[in-house]
Amino acid sequence: MDEKSRRIPATAPAERPTLKTIAYMTGLGITTVSRALKDAPDIGSDTKERVRLVARQLGYQPNRAGVRLRTGKTNVIALVLSIEQELMGFTNQLVQGISEVLGGTQYHLVVTPHSFEKDQMVPIRYILDTGSADGVIISRIEPDDPRVRVMTERNLPFVTHGRTDMGIGHPFHDFDNEAYAYQAVEQLVKRGRKRIALLAPQSRFSYHIHSRIGFERGLVDFQATEVSMGRTTTETSLDEIRAYAERMSRLPEPPDGIISLSGSSSIAMIAGIEAAGRRLGKDVDLVSKQSAEFLNWIRPEILTVTEDVRHAGRELAKAVLARIDGVAPELLQSIDIPVWSAMGPTSRAARAE
Repeated sequence: MDEKSRRIPATAPAERPTLKTIAYMTGLGITTVSRALKDAPDIGSDTKERVRLVARQLGYQPNRAGVRLRTGKTNVIALVLSIEQELMGFTNQLVQGISEVLGGTQYHLVVTPHSFEKDQMVPIRYILDTGSADGVIISRIEPDDPRVRVMTERNLPFVTHGRTDMGIGHPFHDFDNEAYAYQAVEQLVKRGRKRIALLAPQSRFSYHIHSRIGFERGLVDFQATEVSMGRTTTETSLDEIRAYAERMSRLPEPPDGIISLSGSSSIAMIAGIEAAGRRLGKDVDLVSKQSAEFLNWIRPEILTVTEDVRHAGRELAKAVLARIDGVAPELLQSIDIPVWSAMGPTSRAARAE
């Protein structure tokens, strides 16, 4: 083999598919292809579907640098997700729901993990300073959340998974944890339980306040008393939750009903309860919220409400896209409410008042 032959690769690298490639494959003009991929209203649905199908088959990806130079947009939606969030279905379901909506658009999802033990403003400042996303989805919302304030001031489209109490109108999707805790007390009292503990999130979060309001209202209305969980929260390590549940179960007057806002925390609670020799469904009842329907597979005695996190992801994605398009924040607010049925708890969507 001569020197020239050795320098030529046996297989030339495949060219990156472009709008021109899709236009050739579909027999459409480049402008039509571009507008179809952008979901332009003047392009027919059949044409859009044909263009998207060919684009997927070719593995087409828009040149983000070129798009940004031409339009000033990144075509990126950033999901700023706390690494402390429950892993038993929450993250996967949320990302899946968001992706289902973004899949039919020019937008791409970029997950930006961060720790609430550190400065929660770091990922937001980075996005704002670099202009690296057209819209942002955040979770673990606080009543007075500095991220909401700065994104509002800087006019960056965003949506929150949870509500603030700041007097700032902004898009959000939430689960009605007040109603959940209230109805959970009612369900336990119907089963003869009177000493009830609430395993809630850290007090810094909005949904801690919502769940406490519902819980305390339920205690008054249904004449039950609270057994304190001390400093134990859904953010406490599972080992510590298990140990505390065991100690609490050995008290002279242990709780006979427990309400949990986390599926994984509920598993740890059950382990501690049974280590103390108490029986679930006999000596104590547990009501738990879960992000995926799995608790009753392993312990049918648990009373469960499934928070549809996949649906929440879809609602969050639709809201941030609408906000990018200029829809008023007040029109982009929704809440899922718990619904108890004979078949077990579920949830249904409702527009926020």
